[in-house]
Amino acid sequence: MVKRVEKPWGHEEIWAETADYVGKVLFIKKGHRLSLQHHMVKEETVRIASGVMALELESASGELETHTLRPGESRHIAPGRRHRMYAVTDCEVYEVSTPHLTDVVRHQDDYGRA
Repeated sequence: MVKRVEKPWGHEEIWAETADYVGKVLFIKKGHRLSLQHHMVKEETVRIASGVMALELESASGELETHTLRPGESRHIAPGRRHRMYAVTDCEVYEVSTPHLTDVVRHQDDYGRA
């Protein structure tokens, strides 16, 4: 069963959730961005299904680098790496991750979330 979770930037649909992994589809509205965040344990990989997304991702040297991702492109996000997704156009993003859904440390958020 798919679980829809409303977000200020759009919504996500959790289509798989087990003790070992989670599968989601993120629907991000044009011009919106997720918080600048990192995860202590959660590991994830994102793949663009449609639209264009700018992904800010912390490099091994600690610098935030912006990667423009288009349909079919993907990136791995390791635990501890700061990252933020920004929808250049309406985006549909596939995300697979470890099941640590509450493991979010926000550094900055456009919507005032702690």
